[in-house]
Amino acid sequence: MPELQSPQPEHEQPHIVELVLQAKKALQQGQELCLHASSVSAASAQTAVDVLALDAQVRWMSEAVLDQLKLAAQVAKSIEQKRSELDRQVEEWDNIRNQRTDALDAVLESLGTQSVPPEFHTVSADTSPFGSQNNSDDEQEERRPQDDTTPFGPPQPSTSPRMSPTDTIRNRSPILRRQQRRDQRRADRSRWKTLRDFVNERAIEDLLDTIEKERLQLDDILATTSDYPESLSKTIGAIKEMVPVEVPLPSFSEIFSAQETTSIKMAEELESLAHHYHNMSNALHDFEAGEEFHEEDMQGMSQDAGALPVIISELESSMNSIEGFHEELLTAKTAAQEHLEVHRRTLTDLDELGEIMTEMLERQQNVEYESIDHLSYLHAQLRPLEELHHKYTSYKYAYSKLILELARRTQYREAAQRIVATMTAQLDAMAEEERLLRAEFQAEHGQYIPEDFCLYVENPPNRWTVSTWNDEPLETLPVIENDLIEEAKQRTAGMEAAISTSQSL
Repeated sequence: MPELQSPQPEHEQPHIVELVLQAKKALQQGQELCLHASSVSAASAQTAVDVLALDAQVRWMSEAVLDQLKLAAQVAKSIEQKRSELDRQVEEWDNIRNQRTDALDAVLESLGTQSVPPEFHTVSADTSPFGSQNNSDDEQEERRPQDDTTPFGPPQPSTSPRMSPTDTIRNRSPILRRQQRRDQRRADRSRWKTLRDFVNERAIEDLLDTIEKERLQLDDILATTSDYPESLSKTIGAIKEMVPVEVPLPSFSEIFSAQETTSIKMAEELESLAHHYHNMSNALHDFEAGEEFHEEDMQGMSQDAGALPVIISELESSMNSIEGFHEELLTAKTAAQEHLEVHRRTLTDLDELGEIMTEMLERQQNVEYESIDHLSYLHAQLRPLEELHHKYTSYKYAYSKLILELARRTQYREAAQRIVATMTAQLDAMAEEERLLRAEFQAEHGQYIPEDFCLYVENPPNRWTVSTWNDEPLETLPVIENDLIEEAKQRTAGMEAAISTSQSL
């Protein structure tokens, strides 16, 4: 737009026609600026409406996004709680297993402290329900068949093909040598076996290995969803960071108030331009009608014309202000549109996350069912440990009772042998006395009795023997030292007191 010329010096006053043209051009420029400002103001009003509408959509979608994120967080928390419950059950099972294995170890350690006399295991341990053990050559030799011996007589000659001519040198028969070795082992208790030597520990280790493998399988099952809570939390956090930060809207009241004030000012300036043009048009009509203007009148009109560029500059500044307000609204509209687009992409991500969470929940449910079934199986696997603990505790108790039983049987056998020895001595004395009496009778009266009369009167009295029923072999019992018997009594009393206490509880 061409700029209006400044007033000429006094000695070169412009012609009135030129002043009118300047006034007309200034009016046209003012009108154009005001029309443009009015158009921009109207566009600003529409833009403000759009910003408000977009902001309402952004706020609604923000609430929807946040609500879905809260729901996703609840799903992640639910999965974590379910996993925590499973972890608690697994930890409870681990504690039970540790308790039972510790109790079993304690029983086995206790069995390792109880020595067993060699005579107790001369029979192969393969017949024991607790497993077979390797045996020394001496013990294997002891288990070879031996000839029976009479109850009170010396051993019968051995018919074993293993005998050599040198075995009988210096009365060192195989039986005597085995007896000496047994005596040496009995004297050295450090070489005695313990109750633990008769326990099949390989079977226990196999059982524990099986339980451990099953426990590791449970870890593998739980590991399939172990990262679900953390993965969901990270995804939720990433989506939450994508949610646009709420941008404060411009103050519509201040913008519209400033636009109205500027528009009023522009209207007043436009009105002044129109008034100036009207005056200059009237002056031109008067000049064309033949009226002449004085120098002062021309100077005043020239001064008024000189103020026109200032007015136009002020109109342009006001229009720029109105355009600035419009740009501010357009910026807010663009930001709202960008936020809306981000929300749309976020909702798409949330839809995908919803499908993933549905799959996660189904997988977690399957893992939960599978884990519970596996835990039930693991609890069943612990029952053999409890049974082994009960078996070996009973084994320990039964061994102590066995010591006491053998001691009681030894007392019974010794008492019976004393009775038999006493009775045999009495019978022998009675038979000797009877023989003397019969000899006296025969010496005094026998010569007068015919020889073919009562032939049996010359018979000697019967000799008596006392033996086992049906000539059964005499019962063989091991020699048990008194300290072993006392230990057995103490252990038995302690275990019975513990059983009584547990039953009362």
